[in-house]
Amino acid sequence: MTHKPSLIALDLDGTLTQHKSPLGEENRAVLQKLSEKYTLLMVGAGTCPRIFAQMGQFPIDIIGNYGMQYARYNHHTGELEIVRSECAPVDREEALRRAALIRERYGLHDFAGDTLEFHPTGMLTFPVLGTAAKVEDKLAYDPDRSRRRVMYGYVCELFHDYNVMIGGSSSFDIVPGKYGKYNALKRYLAENALTEQDVVYCGDDYMEGGNDHDVYANGIPFVRVDDYEKFGELMAQAGLL
Repeated sequence: MTHKPSLIALDLDGTLTQHKSPLGEENRAVLQKLSEKYTLLMVGAGTCPRIFAQMGQFPIDIIGNYGMQYARYNHHTGELEIVRSECAPVDREEALRRAALIRERYGLHDFAGDTLEFHPTGMLTFPVLGTAAKVEDKLAYDPDRSRRRVMYGYVCELFHDYNVMIGGSSSFDIVPGKYGKYNALKRYLAENALTEQDVVYCGDDYMEGGNDHDVYANGIPFVRVDDYEKFGELMAQAGLL
């Protein structure tokens, strides 16, 4: 790392933890060490409370739902406080029509629960295996994202008025057009009088279609985390520990 950042922004699933799994003690300890030198910021796809719970209430400010939510950690109370929660209108009937077209085109008729998840913010998730699929089935479905990359162009075409990301291990995250991790991070930097050179971002999903790709592609200093179990080692190699 050729410059000295003041902020380290982080993805969660695949970067610090296995998908939808609790933050482990080893990476928690790494975060604690980093927090002694830098401001830490989580930039996530899920809601702020869900991310906070998954991290075992680690003291960190959180951007959730690709920028549709923002929460600050209160060091006095030990609680996460929602600062901003924005919502976008959703045409549910049209969204379900598009989801049905995806399932028809790729033969995705065998799914558990609902075909599409509607989040309170207006964000959508298209879970290939359905909203009620077992965690082990989700993790096994498409760990290298190759199956969803085949579908990615068509999902983007159908949801042309949204930003579409290949999310988690078996779904697509679909967010209103002005949201996304890069835009959310830019907004945070502007609100805190920081520049893009003041931040280093750590993420695993930096290939096209990945939910960290827009940060990576726009030139934010970036640490690629291809194995969350080596997070501490990678941070040391980058000169950040």
